[in-house]
Amino acid sequence: MSDTTHNGAVAVGAPPAPSADDGLSPSQLAAKYGLSVSGARPGLAEYTRQLWGRRHFINEFAKARTQAQYTQARLGQLWQVMTPLLNAAVYYLIFGLLIGTSKGIDNFIAFLVTGVFIFTFTQSSVLSGVRAVAGNLGLIRALHFPRASMPVALTLMQLQQLLMSMFVLVAIVLMTGEVPDASWLLVIPALLTQWVFNTGLALMVARIGSKMTDLAQLMPFILRTWMYMSGVMYSIDKLTATAPGFVRVLLDLNPVAVYIDLVRFALIDSVTSSQLPPHVWASAVGWAVVVGIGGYVYFWKAEEQYGRG
Repeated sequence: MSDTTHNGAVAVGAPPAPSADDGLSPSQLAAKYGLSVSGARPGLAEYTRQLWGRRHFINEFAKARTQAQYTQARLGQLWQVMTPLLNAAVYYLIFGLLIGTSKGIDNFIAFLVTGVFIFTFTQSSVLSGVRAVAGNLGLIRALHFPRASMPVALTLMQLQQLLMSMFVLVAIVLMTGEVPDASWLLVIPALLTQWVFNTGLALMVARIGSKMTDLAQLMPFILRTWMYMSGVMYSIDKLTATAPGFVRVLLDLNPVAVYIDLVRFALIDSVTSSQLPPHVWASAVGWAVVVGIGGYVYFWKAEEQYGRG
């Protein structure tokens, strides 16, 4: 700052007083004035608390998507049951009658339908998860909420559809000669652990699918291969009777095969504990915990990226 005197000389003014903020980094300035990055990822505990606070939104969103899914079809919600039933009919024709995988399996119809319904639960959850972020960008960009709400709501929707389908599954099992007993109650923990597993898996593919949009086109081929490895239309126990030990171990550790085995064991008398993999319940809970928590943390780490650019 300078001034001109009467005789034309230039007088230099005093320099400005140093600010108390001089020398502070941007992060230190933000901390000093209580500023934070817009849309910054909260800590995991706080994120979980926020997600729990949106539980009513998650539930209502799942209900709305369920009701809207088949609004353009004449049969509406019946397709929730008819789709796996038609798949089971096709698999019965090809694998049961033409290829003969039904040989040596008591009550093959109940065996097959159970496998189809339980695998469809995981299949639908994964396919919904792939598009959970990429398919809801308008909502994600317009509102601030934990982005995990989307894949969680979509897997909850699949669980609600499965529970409606279970009435049909139980009716088929009864018509094929099975008698209800206490073991049928094991279906509840089996499906709950599978839902946790499905949710973690949906969270994983939701993060990947938010950046890799081609994953939605690739996933049906991956899931079809997974289905053929999961014992949906054949008995892993009988198929691997003469196979190398590592083949039996790999198929037994397949998480979907574990959940299918548990539901079959609960509903079908001819499926005995000797046909189940060792420590089958430990495997079911282990997969649910590892994939459920791992998928949740993996999704949370990219929370700031969803809906941007």
